[in-house]
Amino acid sequence: MKKLLLPIFIVLLFAAFKAPRNTVRTITGIVTDKNDKTPLAGVSVFSLDKRISTMTNKNGLYTISVPENEQTLTFEYIGYKSFTSKITGTVLNVKLEKQMVSLREEVIVGYAKMAMAGAPGSRGTMAIRGINQANVVMDAPVFIESSESYASIKENQFRNAIKNPLSTFSIDVDAASYTNIRRFINNGGLPPADAVRIEEMINYFDYDYPQPKGKDPINIVTEIADAPWNTSHKLVKIGLQGRTISTEKLPASNLVFLIDVSGSMNQANKLPLLVSSFKLLTDQLRPSDKVAIVVYAGNAGLVLPSTPGDQKIKIKDALDKLSAGGSTAGGQGIELAYKVASENFIKGGNNRVILATDGDFNVGASSDDDMEKLIEKKRKSGIFLTTLGYGMGNYKDSKMEVLANKGNGNYAYIDNITEARKVLVNEFGGTLFTIAKDVKLQIEFNPSKVQSYRLIGYENRMLKAKDFNDDQKDAGELGSGHTVTALYEVIPVGVKSTFSGSVDDLKYQSNSKPVVLGNSKELLTVKLRYKHPDGSVSKLIEQPVIDTSVPFNKTSNNFRFSAAVAEFGMLLRQSDFRQNSSFDQVIRNAQNAVGNDNEGYRSEFIKLAKSAKLLAKDLLSLEDKTALNEKN
Repeated sequence: MKKLLLPIFIVLLFAAFKAPRNTVRTITGIVTDKNDKTPLAGVSVFSLDKRISTMTNKNGLYTISVPENEQTLTFEYIGYKSFTSKITGTVLNVKLEKQMVSLREEVIVGYAKMAMAGAPGSRGTMAIRGINQANVVMDAPVFIESSESYASIKENQFRNAIKNPLSTFSIDVDAASYTNIRRFINNGGLPPADAVRIEEMINYFDYDYPQPKGKDPINIVTEIADAPWNTSHKLVKIGLQGRTISTEKLPASNLVFLIDVSGSMNQANKLPLLVSSFKLLTDQLRPSDKVAIVVYAGNAGLVLPSTPGDQKIKIKDALDKLSAGGSTAGGQGIELAYKVASENFIKGGNNRVILATDGDFNVGASSDDDMEKLIEKKRKSGIFLTTLGYGMGNYKDSKMEVLANKGNGNYAYIDNITEARKVLVNEFGGTLFTIAKDVKLQIEFNPSKVQSYRLIGYENRMLKAKDFNDDQKDAGELGSGHTVTALYEVIPVGVKSTFSGSVDDLKYQSNSKPVVLGNSKELLTVKLRYKHPDGSVSKLIEQPVIDTSVPFNKTSNNFRFSAAVAEFGMLLRQSDFRQNSSFDQVIRNAQNAVGNDNEGYRSEFIKLAKSAKLLAKDLLSLEDKTALNEKN
C-alpha cells in the first residue's frame, strides 16, 4: 500500500509545483434586458468575494480581470433580479430579468447615528423616514442605487472666423473627469462619452509655465504647431499660469468640512477614504486656520464647532467618529455649512466650504436646478466652495460639477488616497486659495489667417461675446500656482476642409475677403478678464499672438503632452473631430513629452492610454462577436 501511495504523492506534488500561481483571466461580455434585448448601462459586475468589480458601459459592455480559479460572476442592477453565472470561457454574455417590485422614493430606512445641530460633539439617534420604521440603530445602508449621472456634452463645432471671430469662455481648473476616467479604465471598462470632459483631462496635469512678472497674478503663454491628428490644421495652445504664493504667506483659512454621511456613503471607497483624505488636509493646517465639521444624512448636524488648525487631534477624533446611514438631505447640509462659515468669517481670509459626497441627494432640494439656485445665492456671501467626489455605482457627477461651477470653486474626484494627497497636500494652495476669480478668456481670430477654428473641450464653460465685459457674469477661479491650458484647432485660410462647410453668397452683404486692420501677421489676440478674490470690478489683460508655427516635434513638452491628452479624450469620446487620431500616436507623443515627472502623473497617463487601447480593441471585437451571434 505504501509503495502505491508514494508515486501518487509525487505526481500530486509535481502537479502542485507546476501549477501557475496568481494567474488571472480577462472576461468580457454584454449585459442586456432579457425581454427587449436592449443593452443595460451601469450594471455592477463582481467576483464572489466582491473584491473585484466593474460596471457596464453605455453599450452594456464590460471587461473584468479575475483570478484563474474564480468560478462565477454576479450581476446586479436596480429593478432587475440579481444573477450569478458560471464562467465557462473568456466571453460571458448575460440577460437580466426585471424584478416586479415597487420602490418608494426614499429608500434608506431605519435610524442613523449622528450629532444633532445645536449639540456640538454629542451623539444621538435621528429618525430617517422610509419603508421600515423599526426603532434600531444602524450604520449600514439598506439600499444603494446603481446608477451614475453625467451632464450631456455637445461637442464644440468648427466656427467660421469671418462670421464668428470671437470665442469666449470661462476658465476651468477642475480635474475630476480625468480621475473618474482613470477609475473606469482601471476597473476594466471604458467611460461613457459624457464622462469625458477633455479640458479637465488636460488640466489634471501641471505645466511648467513661467511665473507672472508684473502686478497681474496671471501670465499668458501661447504656442502654435501642426495638429498631430491632421497636419494641414494648426493647434494653438493658450496657457495661463497663476502666481504661486508660499504656504506661510497665504491668508488664514476659515474652513467648513461638509461631509455626506448618508447610507450611500457606507462603502470602502467612500466614507473611509473621505475620512483619510480630510486627515491629510488637517495635517496641512496652521494655527491661524480654523475648521468646523458639518455632516448630513436625513438632516444636517454640527459635529465640530470652529476649531483652531493646531488642534489636529481634536479634528481627527471628530472625523474618526463619523459613520454612514440615512437618506441624503444635501440642501440642508449646504445651508448649515454656509451659516457656520458666515459666523466664523475671516475678513481678507480664505472662507470656504469643502463638500465631500457622492452627489446623491434625495431629500429636500435635490435637482440640479435647485442646487444651482441655492449655491448661486450663497456665492454672494464671499464664501467659496470646493467639491470632492467619492465612490462609484451611484456617483452623481452632474450635480457635483454644477455645485463647483456655481459656487466660485473647484471640483476634484478622489478615487484613492494618492489622489487625495495630490489634491489636498501637493496642490494645497491651488485647491483651497483663490488668487483670481471670474476669470474669462476671449479669443479674437484674424480672418485673413484663420478660415475656421474649434475650441477643444470647455463645452459647459462657453459664454456669449457680450458676457466678457459683463462683471455680473460668473466665471472660473484660479488658485495659487494653478495652470490652465486651452487648445484650439485652427484651419488656415486656403486649406480645403469639410469641417469648414460652405455657404451660398449673401444677397445683402459682400462676401469678399475681410478687411484687416492693424498687424496682418497676427493669428489671433488673447484677451483675459479677472477680479481679485474680494473685488467686484474686473481687470483686462490683452496679448496678440503672431502666426509663427513650428513643427510638432520641435514644440515644448507642455505642448506635446497636452496635445496627447486632448487626442486621448477625443478617442474616448469617439469624437466626430478625431480625424487621424490613434492610441498609438497618443502613447508615442506622450512618451516623448514626459519631461520632469517627479510625481509620476504623466507616466501613469501613458499606462492608462495603453490599457484603454487594449480595452477598445477587446470591446470592438466583442461587439462584432455579439452582432454575429445575434445574426445567427
